[in-house]
Amino acid sequence: MLAGQSVIKLSYRLLAADEAPAFSIDNASSDRPILIVCDHASNRVPKSLGSLGLAERYWDQHIAWDVGAAAVAGHLGRLLGSRVIYAGYSRLVLDVNRGRADISAIPTLTDGILVPGNLALPNAERQARIDSLFSPYHQAINSALGELTRPDRAPVLLSIHSFTPFLHGIFRPCDIGVLWDKDPRIPVPLLTTLRGRSDLAIGDNLPYSGMHVADYTIDTHAEAAGLAHVGIEIRQDHITTADGQLSFAALLAESLAEILNRPGLYQVRSWGSL
Repeated sequence: MLAGQSVIKLSYRLLAADEAPAFSIDNASSDRPILIVCDHASNRVPKSLGSLGLAERYWDQHIAWDVGAAAVAGHLGRLLGSRVIYAGYSRLVLDVNRGRADISAIPTLTDGILVPGNLALPNAERQARIDSLFSPYHQAINSALGELTRPDRAPVLLSIHSFTPFLHGIFRPCDIGVLWDKDPRIPVPLLTTLRGRSDLAIGDNLPYSGMHVADYTIDTHAEAAGLAHVGIEIRQDHITTADGQLSFAALLAESLAEILNRPGLYQVRSWGSL
C-alpha cells in the first residue's frame, strides 16, 4: 500500500448519516412505464473504507465506475420522460450487478489492479456492504417497477453501461453494444435501427453478452419477470465529454422512440429456452 493511503476496517456501519444514499432517482414522479437503471453510475466510496488501498488515479478509471454512463442515462431519462435509478457507490466497493453470493461482487483484482481493501474481507463486512448498498438499490428498482405496473401494462427496463476502449491491452472496436438473451422485443429492432441510423460499429452481444450469468440486474428484475428489456453498452471514449454524453443519449432516444411506442412491448412474456 502506498504511503498516505488507508483502508479502515468496518466494525458495524458502512455509511455515515451525512453520506450519500445507496441510490438516487431522477424523474421519480414519471408515470411512463419505462425504467432506466445505471448500475455503475458512481465512483464514490464510503468514508469508512478510506481509499480501499488504491492510488487516487484509479478512481477515475473504468475499474471504479462506468465512465459517462450516468450522464447518458440522465439525458436519456429526460428525453424519454422516464424514471432513472442510479447506484450510489463504486463497483469496487460492491458491484450491484452481481448476485449476493458472487465472489466477483467485491473484486480483489480487476483488470490487473489489486484492491487491497477487499482482500480477506470478513463475512460481517461483506454483509454490511450488501445490506447498505446492494439491498436498497434493488429494492428501489423493485418499488419503481411495481409503481409503474398496471393491470393492463407491464413496464420495460433499460440498463445503461459503458466499457473501456482497451481491456488487457486489447482495443475493442465496438462503439455501442446491445445486450440481450431471449427476449427480442427491444434488442432486435434496436440493432436494426442503430445500424441504419449511424456509421458506428454496433455490437450484438458485444463487447459483453446478455446471455452471461453475471448480469444480475436485468436477469432478476426483467428477464425473470417477463418484462421487455435491453442492456446498452457505450464505449467510454465517446462519452467522456458533455457533448458526447448528450449526443449518444439523443441517438439512443431517437433509435428507441418507435420501438417504445409498440403496444406489445408492455406485456409480460415468457420466452422459455429460446
